[in-house]
Amino acid sequence: MGKIIAIANQKGGVGKTTTAVNLSAALAEAGKKVLMTDLDPQGNTTSGLGGRVSDRNSVYDAMMGRAALKDCIQKTEIKKLHLIGSDIRLAGAEVELVSLDEREFYLKKLLGPVRGDYDFIFVDCPPSLSLLTLNALAAADTVLVPIQCEYYALEGVSSLMSTIQRVKKSFNPRLEIEGILLTMLDGRTNLGIQVVDQVKKHFKKAVFATTIPRNVRLGEAPSHGQPINLYDPKSTGALAYQSLAREVIARNKGKK
Repeated sequence: MGKIIAIANQKGGVGKTTTAVNLSAALAEAGKKVLMTDLDPQGNTTSGLGGRVSDRNSVYDAMMGRAALKDCIQKTEIKKLHLIGSDIRLAGAEVELVSLDEREFYLKKLLGPVRGDYDFIFVDCPPSLSLLTLNALAAADTVLVPIQCEYYALEGVSSLMSTIQRVKKSFNPRLEIEGILLTMLDGRTNLGIQVVDQVKKHFKKAVFATTIPRNVRLGEAPSHGQPINLYDPKSTGALAYQSLAREVIARNKGKK
């Protein structure tokens, strides 16, 4: 049974989509079967993996019952990595879902039949605490939270944690934290080191040992429609996500 991990932080610019693209790719490269679900209407994870969507094969079409899920799953350049893509039409799902019964569970119902086909299913959430994010949290087993190594690193995370607790109480009692990931670290600055210490003090063992550095190649890769392990496999960004993948595998070893 595949584990569903939501990648969420309502604060934008924290490396959420970069992590979605590159962690899923690194896990697939390590031999795991991975499904990446892009639940952000901006569709950056989709384009970052070289995906394309038509008007009949996006996550929006699948959630709204306008297309079969099997017709919405795309192959990527990486053999064991599949993608359910997104585009701006997904923004309309917020309006369409709001009046429906059990509107928080549409993604859970969608992914349920394919859980057995994958080791990991990731959901890249929009940078907001929206109905789409609630769908992701209701479907997920755990949440991976990227936090940028900057002065206001913990700003907004308390709101996300409160939302997670509300989701646990109302929709998904099994939901847990997969881990806190520190991103965009500039190890040359005192501020970066201070933020790392602050986050580790606050979240303790939930923080991944791996940190993601600031890396030019990580920023370039999306424009080529490739994850970093294809674009520049020897870059510090690629090595960091390989390390994170090994850590995720180790944390989930023996778990069902």
